[in-house]
Amino acid sequence: MRECTGKVEILFASLRVLICSDTVCHTGNDLVGSMGNTPTLRLFVCVLAGLQIFTTPCPARARGGWDYLLERLIRDGEPRSEIEAIFTDPRMPPFQKLEFAPERRPEPAGLYRGFLRPQSVAQLRQCWYTYRAEIEAAERRTGVPGTLLVSLLHVESRCGQNTGGHRILFRLARLAMAGEPNNLRWNLALWLDGPRRAADDLAAKLASRARYLEDTFYPEVRATLELARRWRVDPLELRGSTAGALGWPQFLPSSVLRFGRDGNSDGRVDLFDPADAALSAAEYLRAHGWTMGATSDEQRQALWHYNRSRSYGDTLLALHRRLQPEARPQPSQTLAATSRASSKRKQAKSPRAHRARPR
Repeated sequence: MRECTGKVEILFASLRVLICSDTVCHTGNDLVGSMGNTPTLRLFVCVLAGLQIFTTPCPARARGGWDYLLERLIRDGEPRSEIEAIFTDPRMPPFQKLEFAPERRPEPAGLYRGFLRPQSVAQLRQCWYTYRAEIEAAERRTGVPGTLLVSLLHVESRCGQNTGGHRILFRLARLAMAGEPNNLRWNLALWLDGPRRAADDLAAKLASRARYLEDTFYPEVRATLELARRWRVDPLELRGSTAGALGWPQFLPSSVLRFGRDGNSDGRVDLFDPADAALSAAEYLRAHGWTMGATSDEQRQALWHYNRSRSYGDTLLALHRRLQPEARPQPSQTLAATSRASSKRKQAKSPRAHRARPR
């Protein structure tokens, strides 16, 4: 059943059938007297009892274990019927468990090293030549260098080749369930390894980490619902990475709402379009401090806002430098380098587009 709230009008229609006889209907005080102690009266009482059943909210199992999140969404003003329809849809997997660490795990030092290898740099240059017009248009409008923008799009999604095909609402909703009481207890049992004093400390750390995850990803669930309304699409058909990010620049939904821009002037924002993706990424960086005269520290800080990783920022800046005029090969050289490299190894995937666990 897609919606657990019963259709009250159906019940009243049933009442009408039960208490009407031929062409005469009884109402008000005449009702009980006209029916007396009859089968009709007994059926009437049964239907009234059914009203309680049909208007009772979904039991937990019918909602796929999402009650904790659903009730918060409803309290915050999301329409109950819409939310229950989404989370009881067969396409929405049930919530089972979300494992998370008591503390944020550091990013592996070599996570972005592969982007500096010759094959990756050759692919970057090919992307630059293919979409140079769209990317330089974003540079003219924002002042953010095109060579930096194409480096960002390359690292985030291989310039649109690796945007992910996962239902982002499910991915974000899981993370927003971190503090669900049963999930919190399950994580405590999973991580418990020490005396009682250590257990108390662990419980506090897990609770703090769960609050951080909820504070981060609950707004993204609401942003996904709002994005679907604005784009007039099914929220369960918004696809992206395992981290819930969308499009070439791998924006979370709240960033799409705040920084998404129409770069090709077609009247809509589409982060799978190179012009829109480049301008949106540029707007994000400009809003976070990247300007023409920004210092090196200010530039790094803008990149830190995009992805809180020092090695991520270092990688983008290194690729940005490699694309400076004196380092640019001709397109024929780029294609040849790409062909030689692809015969040796498969193309690597973007680590950010496939980050399965919260850190």
